[in-house]
Amino acid sequence: MNPDDVKALVEAGFDGADVAVEGEGDRFLIRVVSDAFEGLMPVKRQQLIYACINDRIKDNSIHAVSLKTFTRAEWDKAQKMGIA
Repeated sequence: MNPDDVKALVEAGFDGADVAVEGEGDRFLIRVVSDAFEGLMPVKRQQLIYACINDRIKDNSIHAVSLKTFTRAEWDKAQKMGIA
């Protein structure tokens, strides 16, 4: 898989999200900025993303992922602090 393929899978599960994907082969870093995460614990946020890519994990197209999730407010704050 390539990052664009992974990005398309995640974007399909989130309306209006800002999705960025880095990596190659079967290992990816996925960043999602979405207000759908508002009020959710980190595990629930991750589950929402995994729901978008589980079929590719099952068929071994994706082996490892690192996830970063932010609401829009969290993302704005992280960028201002230089940690995003």
